[in-house]
Amino acid sequence: MASQKEAFFLQFYIPSEVARDCIAILGDMGNVQFKDMNNDINSFQRAFVKEIRNYDQCERKINYLSNIIKKQNINIPKQSFDHLVKLPSVDYHQFENNIESHLSSSQLDSLIEALDNYESHIKQMSDTQDDLLKRKHELFQHRMVLQNTRRFFDVRLSLELDDGDSVFNQVRLSHDSGADSFMISDDDDNDDNNNNNNDILLESGNRNNNSNIIPTGPNELNVLGSTMNFISGIIDTDKFLILEKICWRTLRGNLYINHVPLNEPIADVNSDELSFKSIFLIFTHGDSLINKCKKIIESLDGQLYSVESDYDTYKQELNTINNKLRDLNDVLLHTEERLVVELKEIALDIERWKIAFRREISIYETLNLFNYDSTRRCLIGEGWIPIDDLPYINSALKDATDRIDMGLSTIVNVIKTNKIPPTYHKTNKFTAAFQSIIDAYGIATYQEVNPGLATIVTFPFMFAIMFGDLGHGIILFLAALTLVLKERTIGSMKNRDEIFDMAYTGRYILLLMGFFSMYTGIIYNDLFSKSMTLFKSGWKWPTNFSEGELIEGTQIGVYALGLDPAWHGTDNNLLFTNSYKMKLSILMGFIHMSYSYGFALVNYRFFKSKVDIIGNFIPGLLFMQSIFGYLTLTIIYKWCIDWVAIEKPAPSLLNMLINMFLSPGTIEEQLYPGQGPIQVILVLIALVCVPWLLLYKPLTLKKINSQKIQLGYADVATSSTSNSRFSIETVISTESNNNNNNNDDLLNSSNSINQSTPHTQSQTPATTLSTDSGLQILYDENGEEPEPFEFGDVMVHQVIHTIEFCLNCVSHTASYLRLWALSLAHNQLSAVLWEMTIQNAFVPYEQGGFIGSIEVFLLFGMWFVLTVCILVVMEGTSAMLHSLRLHWVEAMSKFFEGEGYAYEPFSFYKILTDMEAAAFEAERQ
Repeated sequence: MASQKEAFFLQFYIPSEVARDCIAILGDMGNVQFKDMNNDINSFQRAFVKEIRNYDQCERKINYLSNIIKKQNINIPKQSFDHLVKLPSVDYHQFENNIESHLSSSQLDSLIEALDNYESHIKQMSDTQDDLLKRKHELFQHRMVLQNTRRFFDVRLSLELDDGDSVFNQVRLSHDSGADSFMISDDDDNDDNNNNNNDILLESGNRNNNSNIIPTGPNELNVLGSTMNFISGIIDTDKFLILEKICWRTLRGNLYINHVPLNEPIADVNSDELSFKSIFLIFTHGDSLINKCKKIIESLDGQLYSVESDYDTYKQELNTINNKLRDLNDVLLHTEERLVVELKEIALDIERWKIAFRREISIYETLNLFNYDSTRRCLIGEGWIPIDDLPYINSALKDATDRIDMGLSTIVNVIKTNKIPPTYHKTNKFTAAFQSIIDAYGIATYQEVNPGLATIVTFPFMFAIMFGDLGHGIILFLAALTLVLKERTIGSMKNRDEIFDMAYTGRYILLLMGFFSMYTGIIYNDLFSKSMTLFKSGWKWPTNFSEGELIEGTQIGVYALGLDPAWHGTDNNLLFTNSYKMKLSILMGFIHMSYSYGFALVNYRFFKSKVDIIGNFIPGLLFMQSIFGYLTLTIIYKWCIDWVAIEKPAPSLLNMLINMFLSPGTIEEQLYPGQGPIQVILVLIALVCVPWLLLYKPLTLKKINSQKIQLGYADVATSSTSNSRFSIETVISTESNNNNNNNDDLLNSSNSINQSTPHTQSQTPATTLSTDSGLQILYDENGEEPEPFEFGDVMVHQVIHTIEFCLNCVSHTASYLRLWALSLAHNQLSAVLWEMTIQNAFVPYEQGGFIGSIEVFLLFGMWFVLTVCILVVMEGTSAMLHSLRLHWVEAMSKFFEGEGYAYEPFSFYKILTDMEAAAFEAERQ
């Protein structure tokens, strides 16, 4: 993880007949990052668009079948990433021990044909089932309308308006003497308007007498000699009031409307969603008004059903509907049984089919990155691989062509190029989370030093300095340890919360954060804001003293580990811990920045950049050490002197550092003998380093460029030109010399290749690959064009670098004071929380009593919950973000370029993992 994998840039010549098989094998291996050779070609105009569209259609069919399976609540068994796919019409056992992990063309054709048959058959049965269900819902709603409206027409019932217990809402029918019209009128609102009218109420009479309501023809009713048309149906209860108001205004009150709300929700015919419905009945005059009501009802998604006022007709229609429902239920049950049986059979293999077609789509998408050579009938591609994987790729491609047995062979060429390879860091489940911290800031430039390994220690340790409490560290450690021990169970969980999923992903980071917090908690002697007496104290307190007298302790030794518990509770405890933690944060910041700056030397030496070592690293190191290195030494020296014993006040280091630049050589409070001349020398060194940083590198590069021009070159960045893209050094194809001995030679020779530095222009080492390795070695002479040397651009860049470095030395050192500030805030907040909660319950508890015990129990629960939520979660998150900033800004800015791009090879495993993650996210939503 600390070092990056070296990379080869390869060129592949793959015959068209075996291209699919070769790419499938490379996808199984997952170690080639292919380059797009067709950037100038539209994605819809490439060679294998037709195949991709065909397989997209297959995926669409599989998704359709998956939706039908989920609709029927059939469980789809989860498949592992087994590339073998069971065909419905082929014996599956023939594939179990097959070394080929993908299907042949004939097997895919059989699968596509079977999938078409499945889709058409399932679609037919599913559509039939939907039609039957829709018809069933319609009949069911029709029966509900018949049964509820019958209460109005039944000769045994009458509208009991006076008692208010009618099945319909209480209404009044007003009859105008001048016109036969009925309208809705509320009892209270319309009394004044109807004083001059002859009010006629449908009185509640004898239940066996229906002299006022006389059934006539279909959809007609004779009320007191006046024939009225009526319609009935069903509508959402929420929309009935809207229907009533619209009909009232449209028909100008010439109607009688009523409804019966249903107590239970029923399924909608169109959307199949449950909703509360109401049965309505509307009476009015004439077909014209009835048609207006129908249009209004249709606009509100209501359904109309035919209802007869005659009792015999009603019974006959009701029996007809019941018979149809029984027949529909029998047919629907039989259809569902057949559909479920077939879907269960499909569900066993549908995940395998989905994987198979996703693999095929990815294969042809990769083939679209290749160029097609019509004269040679082969595909030409390029890509990056780790240097160690070269022999395995040769062997795998040879096996693929040998199995076809068509006399074909693939050719792999190693290309020497100045293109920048992708960056690849090999990680495991422990180191991956720490590497993601670095990658979140930027992908390292190819072969740049990787700080990920050091981050495993520095990141949790910087966090622990701000979060130093043994108790809080134990809580964090145990929580992370639970995630680590239960990682298999938690990893298979569905519907994980997003915040919890982040904690699970960084479980090893949390584990080390808790561990280091326990360590710093012991150093700070802090356990939930209380001190621990693990060893004998180094201070002795007087036994005889009067009340109100200032007590002073006597030092009798040194505490064995960490902060002496005698400081806890003293008047100057905060002053002492402030001074201690502030100086400690400066020391830790200087150490962190110094070792980070050392990585810059590692980079310069690896890339053999002498001008950067002399022009950047050395003056930068001297500038930093002459100021802040000197401050660090004075802090340690001041700690080593017993100022009480020598009866001298301890000098202020901050004033010393300020006067060091404002008044060089002037010492107000001497720290050590010879302090003045030493500080003058250090100031001069720092001042000399500024023009050194500013001028050396630009002038040196200008001198080198002038020498190159005198020798006949354009400038230091110009590469040689040639009409051909590649210059051939060795021509040996991969079909020869492929025995085991040659594979060993290939591995040894490939490890001996000295890769040229992509961003170091002066370095062009020779290739030492043996001609017996079975490789063709080409030189890419049309790689990335380096920019020509411009002295002005280099000078401006160096001026910016110098200003940033000098200012950052000051600001970054001060930035590490956040270690002190957050540690102090965490300690004080913990102390306040203890004093405001559980400490108040200890006094009544000591006095005894049941109430005191309950108070201790409740306040302890309150204290523990607030400790976990505020101090561990919120304060822990804050300290983690500050530690992240110290790594990204203060440390990594000293050496890290981060101008690379990630190594993302073509891999079936990654594709299937993304499929599983997408399916998991869809289920969670």
